[in-house]
Amino acid sequence: MAKFDYDLITIGAGSGGVRASRLAAGYGGRVAAVEESRVGGTCVMRGCVPKKLLVYGANFANHFEDAAGFGWTVGEVSHDWGALVNAKDKELDRLEGIYHRMFRDAGVTTIDGHGVLADAHTVEVAGKSYSAEKILVGVGGRPFVPDIPGCEHAITSNEALDLKELPKHIVIVGGGYIALEFAGIFNALGARVDVLIRSGSILRGFDHDVCDALTEELEKKGIAIHRDCTVQSIEKKDRNQFSVMVDCGEEMIVDQVMYATGRSPNTKGIGLEESGVVTNDKGAVIVDEWNRSNIENIFAVGDVTDRFNLTPVAINEGRVFAETFFNDNPMTLDYTNIASAVFTQPTVGTVGLTEEQALADHDVKIYLSRFKPMKHTLSGRDERIMMKIIVEKDNDKVLGCHMVGDDAPEIIQGLSVALKCGATKAQFDATVGIHPTAAEEFVTMRDAVPQAPSKA
Repeated sequence: MAKFDYDLITIGAGSGGVRASRLAAGYGGRVAAVEESRVGGTCVMRGCVPKKLLVYGANFANHFEDAAGFGWTVGEVSHDWGALVNAKDKELDRLEGIYHRMFRDAGVTTIDGHGVLADAHTVEVAGKSYSAEKILVGVGGRPFVPDIPGCEHAITSNEALDLKELPKHIVIVGGGYIALEFAGIFNALGARVDVLIRSGSILRGFDHDVCDALTEELEKKGIAIHRDCTVQSIEKKDRNQFSVMVDCGEEMIVDQVMYATGRSPNTKGIGLEESGVVTNDKGAVIVDEWNRSNIENIFAVGDVTDRFNLTPVAINEGRVFAETFFNDNPMTLDYTNIASAVFTQPTVGTVGLTEEQALADHDVKIYLSRFKPMKHTLSGRDERIMMKIIVEKDNDKVLGCHMVGDDAPEIIQGLSVALKCGATKAQFDATVGIHPTAAEEFVTMRDAVPQAPSKA
C-alpha cells in the first residue's frame, strides 16, 4: 500500500500550481490540487487576463478618435461598461472550464476548499485530511491596503474588475503597474482619474527614462498624478461618494477610491508557521534554487515566494519543479533578462538592466531615441515613442532594452531572446530593420548619448 494518499498535493491552482500539477501527473505522479476560489489563479481570474480585456476595450476610445485623420467619419459613440464586464466574465468562465478539463485530462484530482498544512505531509481541507510525499505551496498574493481610517471603503484591483458602474471620478492610490494600468482603463472610458503616489515618480524600479516618458504621456491624456502625496483618511459621503483627505490638507470628493499599493504573499492561515516553514518579514516562503523551503518535502513557487512576481515566472517555476522531482531531469530557472510589460496607454516593455542598475557595476553607453510614430503623423495625436538601449563599454554587450509606446511588449519580447543569447550592440547594428516599423529603431540607433555617465 502507498504510504501517502498522493505523491504531490499543490495548495493553490494558479499559474505555477497548475503547471506543476499537470506536468507531475503527466510524468506518472498521483497529484491533487487544492483551490478555494477559481482554478486559474490571480492571472487568469483576477489579474492579467481580465485586466487586459478591459485594456482592449478602453483602447477603442483612441482608435475612434484617431480614425478621422485617416478619412473615416465616426458618428456618435458611447460605451456600455456593464456589457464589457459581462463579456469579460463570460470569457473567464470559458477559461476556467479549460483549466478544469486540463486537470481531468492530466489525471489531477481537484479538491475544492481552503487548504491548511497540518504537518509536513498532511493538508486539511474542510475537515478532511489528505497526505502527500511532497507539498507545493502556490497560493499567490493578495492586494495590500494600509490600515488608515476608512480603509474599508476602498476597493482593490479585485473589485475594480467587477464594478457594476464606471465611476465618474476615481482616486487611485499607488504608482505601480497595476495602478497605472487601471488609471488608463478608467481614463480612456471617460472617468476623471487622480493618481496619488508617495514618491516623486511612478513605476519604482523601472528605468528613469521609462518613468519620465510614461508620466508625460499619461498627463497628456488628462490623468492627474499627485506626487509626494499620502492619504490620511477616507469617509463615506452621501450619494455613494467618498471624501479623501490627503496629507497636504486637500479634500477630494470622488465616486471610488482604489488602492494599488502592492501585494502581499497570501500565506496567512494556511499552517506554514505551525508546520515549521520559514517565511520572511513579508510572509513570503523562503526557498532555495530548487524551490524547496526549509522543510525538505515542502516547496513553493510563484508570487508566494516574492522573488519575481510575474505569471510566466510562476509557470516556469512550476515546470522546473516538475521536471526536477517527477521526471528525473534536474533544472533551475535563470532569473536574468526576464522581460516584463506594463499595459498602460501607451504600453511599456522592458528587459535587462535599467541604466541605474547598470551603472552600479559597469561602464556603459546609452542609446536613446524619442520620435512621433508614423501613425500619428496623420492622426494628429500628440504621442511620442521612447526607446533606449544600455550597452557595456568594455565588451559591447547589450545590458538592457526599454520602450514606451504602442506595441512595446510585443517588440521587447523578441529583443529578450537577443539578450538571453548575449547579443552585442554590433549585432544589433548589423541587423537589417523591417521598414516602416517602430521596432526598426532598435537596430538603427548609431550614436550614444553624449557624455554618458560612468560607474562610480
